[in-house]
Amino acid sequence: MTRLMLVGVLVPWVAVAQETKAQETTAEPAAVAVSAEAKRENFGAVVAPATMPDGATAVSGWVGVPEIGAAYRQGVGGWEIGARGRFDYLRLSVTGEAVGRVQVWTDTEKWTVATELGLGVTGNTGSRYFDEQNLKGWFLRVNPAVVVSGKVAETVRAVGLVEVPYDLGLSPSGTWRVKPMAGGGAEIYLGEDLSLSAVGELGVDIFKELRGVTQTRLGYGVRLGLGVRLF
Repeated sequence: MTRLMLVGVLVPWVAVAQETKAQETTAEPAAVAVSAEAKRENFGAVVAPATMPDGATAVSGWVGVPEIGAAYRQGVGGWEIGARGRFDYLRLSVTGEAVGRVQVWTDTEKWTVATELGLGVTGNTGSRYFDEQNLKGWFLRVNPAVVVSGKVAETVRAVGLVEVPYDLGLSPSGTWRVKPMAGGGAEIYLGEDLSLSAVGELGVDIFKELRGVTQTRLGYGVRLGLGVRLF
């Protein structure tokens, strides 16, 4: 009798345990699918998205003309903060910036606009092998910008940029450069949290040498970047 009672208690318990395990096994692939879909809907690391979501982190690097560079991005409290380094291999100059972004507009079609401000320092060797009007010295870099990103396909985002980097000479004083640039391109989701970005910009390069006159010439930039979302 005791043995029958024990069996009567264990059988329902085992059945419930098996049913719960089956439900968990079924739910696991669904959770993975939802996570993958969320990544596709909100991907980006190099230029897109216009601002990183709270808690999201990305690193990226790019090659192009006239510079190569790398960047770190972190979404926190509705803002994006990060850092960026650039090396202009044609003029042998290096720039390091701290960067902040904030979203200023969005719509139901997934288009987003953000403003950006970069603050940093540029050191220029003054090499004139490529540029006979290159400016030598240390410069304070102030770089306001506007960034636009929008969904054009499931794994493609259009991106737009307007940048106005301003370099104020620190040594020697009296030299400066401002380079308003505008352009755009696309960022493509490759999978495994990787994205590929291609951007081109055109503008003007306005500068003043020490005891010189203000001069203006064509400004340009092309970048091919690869980024990865860490979180």
